[in-house]
Amino acid sequence: MKNLIIVESPTKARTLSRFLGSDFQIEATMGHIRDLPERKIGIKADEDFKPEYVLIPGKKETVDKLKKAAKSAKKVYLATDPDREGEAIAWHVSQLLKLDVGSGRLDNEMRSGKKNSHISHHTSISRIVFHEITKSAIDHALESPREIDMDLVNAQQARRVLDRLVGYKLSPLLWFKIRKGLSAGRVQSVAVRLIVDREREIEKFVPVEYWEIFADLKKHLGGAMPDAAVFRAKLTEKNGEKIDLNNETDSTEVVVELEKAGFEVQDVVLKEARRAPSAPFTTSTLQQAAVNRLGWPSRKTMQVAQKLYEEGLITYHRTDSTNIAQEAITAARTFINKAYGGEFLPPSPRLYKTKSKVAQEAHEAVRPTDVKLEIGNSKLEIGVDERRLYDLIWKRFVACQMAEAIFDETKILVLGAGETNHFLLEAAGRTIKFAGWLTLYGKEEGDEDGEVQLPELARADELDLVKIDPQQKFTQPPPRFTEASLIKTLEEYGIGRPSTYAPIISTIQDRQYVEKTDGKFIPSPLGFAVNDFIVEYFPEIVDFEFTAHMEDDLDEIANGKKEWVPIIREFYEPFNTKLNSVSKVAERVTVETEVTDEICPQCGAVLVVRIGRFGKFLSCSKFPECRFTKPYLKDAGFVCPKCGAPVVVKKSKKGKTFFGCSKWPKCDFATWRKPKAS
Repeated sequence: MKNLIIVESPTKARTLSRFLGSDFQIEATMGHIRDLPERKIGIKADEDFKPEYVLIPGKKETVDKLKKAAKSAKKVYLATDPDREGEAIAWHVSQLLKLDVGSGRLDNEMRSGKKNSHISHHTSISRIVFHEITKSAIDHALESPREIDMDLVNAQQARRVLDRLVGYKLSPLLWFKIRKGLSAGRVQSVAVRLIVDREREIEKFVPVEYWEIFADLKKHLGGAMPDAAVFRAKLTEKNGEKIDLNNETDSTEVVVELEKAGFEVQDVVLKEARRAPSAPFTTSTLQQAAVNRLGWPSRKTMQVAQKLYEEGLITYHRTDSTNIAQEAITAARTFINKAYGGEFLPPSPRLYKTKSKVAQEAHEAVRPTDVKLEIGNSKLEIGVDERRLYDLIWKRFVACQMAEAIFDETKILVLGAGETNHFLLEAAGRTIKFAGWLTLYGKEEGDEDGEVQLPELARADELDLVKIDPQQKFTQPPPRFTEASLIKTLEEYGIGRPSTYAPIISTIQDRQYVEKTDGKFIPSPLGFAVNDFIVEYFPEIVDFEFTAHMEDDLDEIANGKKEWVPIIREFYEPFNTKLNSVSKVAERVTVETEVTDEICPQCGAVLVVRIGRFGKFLSCSKFPECRFTKPYLKDAGFVCPKCGAPVVVKKSKKGKTFFGCSKWPKCDFATWRKPKAS
C-alpha cells in the first residue's frame, strides 16, 4: 500500500514526485472541486447562512479518481496550498472523500456520525503544509502533520458567503434600476469607487500656472584656460524669502535682473547619504514591481508566480509577510560573500518585520528556494516569462541581505547679486561612493539612482553665467490609478488580501466598469452610474473603513478569535432591510452614452458608444427606433506603416489586446506593441 498525497495541480504533483520515493502516489484536484452553485444563491440565510456546496461541473471524474486512490492508500496527506484557499480545498476534499481529518467541527456529514463507506478505518488522514516545494520542506511537513485548521476554513467560507450575499442580492437590484446583466461585488465596488473618485478629482482640477528659473553657470577662469564644466542651478530665494513666480511678467522681471547679475559660490555642502535595500517581496509589492518593471497585469504576475512555486523555484507567492527563514538568510549571506566579497555584507543579517495579521498565515516573503540558482545557471530550465519574474524575485531577495549603497551628496549654494535684489540658487549633485546592493541592479532602479556630477568648487569662487532658462509650468491633477498604484492604495486602506488583488482588478475590467488606457484606469459611463447608485443607497458597501473593518473581522475568524456566523449576520440583516426599501424608492438610472462623430448609415442620426455583454459597440442614438449597430474600434493613436490608414485597438480570441490596421482585411498589418512616440 502506498501513501497518497493530494495537491491542487499536476505541476505541483510532478515537482513533489522528484523528492518522494515509490512509496508515495500523488494526485491533483485540478483546483477547487466544490463550490456554491452557479445559478442560485446557495446560502440558507435562515439556517445560520449554511452554504449549499455542489460539485463543480466536470469534476466528477477527478473525485472518483481520488476516492479510488484513497480507498487503497495506507495514509492520505492533504497537501494543498498553505493559505485559507488551500485549507478550504483540503476541507472540501475531506468532505467528498469522507475523510475525518478535522477537529470534530467539519459539517453535518461529520457531526451526524455516518459510517465511512469509502475509506478503510485503518487509513490515516493528515493535513500537511509547506511554503516551498523542496526536499527539506516536504520532509519537515511529513514529520509534523496536523488537522485541518477550521479557523482558516471558516475565514475563507465567511468571505465566500459574504461576497455571494452581496453579489446575488444587489445584482438583481442593479438590473432593475440601471441595466440588465449587471453585477456587484463587495470589494470590487470599493476599487471602482477609488477610480471614480480619482477621475472626478481630475475633472474638477484647475491648473495653476507657475514658473521655475534655472541658470547654467561655470567657474570663472581668466586668460586662455580651457572652459570649465557647466552646471545647472535652480532659483530658490529672492532677498532671503522663498521665490514664488505665478506669471510670465514676474518671471521676465527676475530673468532680466539675473542676466545682469554677478554670481559667486556662497557655500558648498558635502554629506554622505546611505540607502538601504527594500524588503523582500510580498504579493502586493511583487505585483507592483511587475507592473512597473515588466508591464504585466497582476493576473499574469500571479499566474507566472504560481508556475515558479509549483516548479519548486520560489516560496509560496500569496503572502503579506516579509519574514525570511534563518536558513535562507544564512544561504544568502554565504552566496553574497562568495560572489561579491565581504564588504558587500552588513555586519548582521537584515530582519524585516512582517505585516501579517494572521498567525496561521505567517508565511515567508516571496524568495527563491535556492539562492545559488541565478538566471545564468544552466539548471534553470524555465520559459521567458518565468525567467523574467524569477530574476526580479531573486535580485530583490539577494539585495535585501546586502550592504547599504553609500552616496556622496553635494549641494552648491550660489549667490546672485542683482542691481537691487540678491538671489539664492541651488545645484545638487550625487555620486556613488559604494554601490552596495545597487551592484545587482545598475541603472535598473531608475534615474533616482543615477549620478549627477558637479564641478569642484569652493566658497567665494566667481561664476560666469552661460544662460538663464525660465520654464512655464502648471500644477498637475492627481494621476489616474495604474495597477501598481491601485494595489498599493487598496493595501494601505486594508482592503483585500494577497489572494484578492488580481481577481479584483480583473473583475472590474471584465464587468466593463473601468477600462485601461495606456496602463491607467478610466471609469466607463457604466462604472460611474453603478458607483453613484451604490454610494447613494448602500454607502457602507463602498465605505473604506467599513470594508477594511470587515477584512479585520475575517482575520479574527482565521485567528480563532471570532465566529463567522455572527459576523455575517451583523452585516446581512441591515443590508437585507436596506435592499427591500431601496427597491421601492430608488429611481431608475440612465447611463450616459458617449457621442461619436459617426453618422448612422440607415437613418442619419449620430452613433453613440454603448456597453454590451461583450464590451463596447457602436449603436444608433435613436435606438430602439433604429437598431443599427457596428463594432467599436478604438483609435490606437498611430497610422499603419503599410498603407497609412489609422490603426485601431483589437482583441484576440484569447482576449489579448493587439493593434491592427482599420483597413483589414485589405491590409493585414498587426502588432502586439504600440510604437514609442518619436
